[in-house]
Amino acid sequence: MTRKFFVGGNWKCNGTVEEVKKICCMLNTGEVPCPNHIDTIVAPPFVFIPLVKSLLRSDFQIAAQNCWVKGGAFTGEISAEMLVNIHIPWVILGHSERRTLCGESNEFVADKTEYALSQGLKVCLCVGESLKERENHETSNVVAKQTKAVADKIGCWANIVIAYEPIWAIGTGKVATPEQAQEVHYNLRKWLDQNVSPQVAQNTRIIYGGSVTAANCKEIGSQPDVDGFLVGGASLKEEFITILNARNYHH
Repeated sequence: MTRKFFVGGNWKCNGTVEEVKKICCMLNTGEVPCPNHIDTIVAPPFVFIPLVKSLLRSDFQIAAQNCWVKGGAFTGEISAEMLVNIHIPWVILGHSERRTLCGESNEFVADKTEYALSQGLKVCLCVGESLKERENHETSNVVAKQTKAVADKIGCWANIVIAYEPIWAIGTGKVATPEQAQEVHYNLRKWLDQNVSPQVAQNTRIIYGGSVTAANCKEIGSQPDVDGFLVGGASLKEEFITILNARNYHH
């Protein structure tokens, strides 16, 4: 079975109303593959979600960049229920910036993933290693551990996309080579095969994130175990359209 190409644009903590309107205009007028070939999600900051929802064409799905578990006394947080309530289909969880800057543990990310799925959200689950971990040849281990925490808590993987994002390649301009990306994706798929099920390993999309650009997307995207991208900075620019066309699907 072929896995459907998946590209996410993570806007992170960027944007003004004017900039958001410009980005939506760029996306609305872009030549992009039809939704039969590709799932495309964009993740604006929470405060701009309703604006983006009102402006953006319907073949782009909207994701939140994070969510808490339940609602209640959690000042400054957004619950999974709230996202469902405003009809947001996707959430990004476990991004390395949340793990490193906010101290989110593998277990906490797994709890949030389990809860988001239970509420009907689809999850883009981020995993990845630091430069030190890569230099110590711990990549496979770290990524497996992050994935195992989630595997221990959930039964169904149908609504999960895994984003492999090497921390040393996020916003640094350093990019994993296509071979490095393929190797990690291959090993992660093998881990799923042995520890979850061959079917989950076969069906789960594993996408690459970390300084993806118009210049490198074709080569990385052509690797057999790379099923798409999670794009940071480039998702705010015209080149996001080029990245969406990495697989050369014709209308």
